[in-house]
Amino acid sequence: MVIIDDNLDSLEMMQDALQEEGIKVYCFSEPAQGLQFIRKHRPQIVMTDLVMPLMDGIETLEHIMAFDPTIDVILMTAYYSTESAVEAIRKGATDYLDKPISIDTLRDRVGKLARLHRARIHALDPDHFASNSNYFEGMVGNSPEMWQLYSKIQRVAPHFRTLLLHGATGTGKELVAQALHHLSGTKQEFVPLNCSAVVETLFESELFGHVKGAFTGATDNKIGLFEHAHNGTLFLDEVGDMPLTTQAKLLRALQNQEVQQLGSLRARKVNVRVIAATHRDLRAMIQQGRFREDLFYRLSMVELEVPSLVDRQGDLELLARSFLAKWAKQYDRKVSDFTQRALMILKRHHWPGNVRELENAIGHAAMMSAGPVIDASDLPQYLLQPTAGTESETLSSPATIPSLADREKELVIDALKKSRSNQSEAARILEISRDKLRYKMKKYGLV
Repeated sequence: MVIIDDNLDSLEMMQDALQEEGIKVYCFSEPAQGLQFIRKHRPQIVMTDLVMPLMDGIETLEHIMAFDPTIDVILMTAYYSTESAVEAIRKGATDYLDKPISIDTLRDRVGKLARLHRARIHALDPDHFASNSNYFEGMVGNSPEMWQLYSKIQRVAPHFRTLLLHGATGTGKELVAQALHHLSGTKQEFVPLNCSAVVETLFESELFGHVKGAFTGATDNKIGLFEHAHNGTLFLDEVGDMPLTTQAKLLRALQNQEVQQLGSLRARKVNVRVIAATHRDLRAMIQQGRFREDLFYRLSMVELEVPSLVDRQGDLELLARSFLAKWAKQYDRKVSDFTQRALMILKRHHWPGNVRELENAIGHAAMMSAGPVIDASDLPQYLLQPTAGTESETLSSPATIPSLADREKELVIDALKKSRSNQSEAARILEISRDKLRYKMKKYGLV
């Protein structure tokens, strides 16, 4: 890795700390010299100070991203702010550290990046499909789509104040929110609220609390979820279902970082990270007058997309086996595998309910199985019926199911198309190194 910092004492400290961990470090006090070395040797990780004479950290970052966007860049600064951290990440930075950096933090962040880099490469190799790199913060998947998501989670988790998750129902948005909370470093609580399940008249009380006598039935004081999540994370699931009147009060709470209980005249300061999630098109709802534009921009300082199962088909078998292990343990059943026929049925289904639907289907099969292997007859009956466009498909036509290698080839081709054959950009899209991309292009006859 490369470290660029005009402070020689800081350079020496970081080099000594990382080399003790077995990481080879090259140090430069001048960004131009560092960039020259980076262009020649293509390091995996670069750390650069934000404030330097001649060329600052943002400009150095932009040069690196233009040259090779697959390089992980960590910015360091003694002038930390959430806004500057998020802006740096938007420009391509992987992480953003506040000086002075402790040795433990330095080793932890760089070590995580190195492990994540190895795991990405490992995950894209079909020979290691069943490796331990299939899991990330409780999520299961080693497709390029999921590794892109994992990388973004790791980048923004230490810095975000508000964040918006998009994704269809059943994709696992709450798992993503829990990962963001855990990786944020807070030791306080993760507090979820399903906005679609709250009665409209009780929304304000749920979020902000109330004092005794504030309304009919308020027989005691109640702490709201904002105060309950103080110094932690509040997760607002299906925020698109929140009434407009509550949206206005939520916006005020986010802007002022304070809440006022119903019936109270005193505002209370809170320190809360807020993650909002939705399957709805909030931009369309703004045009329809059903969602506040100012709240949308307050929530969406960072936006992440959680892929649907149809967009990560390479993970389907891995997910199915993970769910089977879970349900077998819960039901105390000695069932541990699928017949090829059962797997073929799972792969041909379109899964409109996404990962949640798959989990329920495997739970059904685990209960119904009479032996150690799930067969087609153990699956829910609706999965056995031909779906639209599959009337001519039969259980004896495995050729209609793309292999992992075929899926990987399609992803490589798609990345090259999106990048207009720019290999650095295609490698960035796939979250792999350029060398790994060239290997796969050669493997699939794309060069």
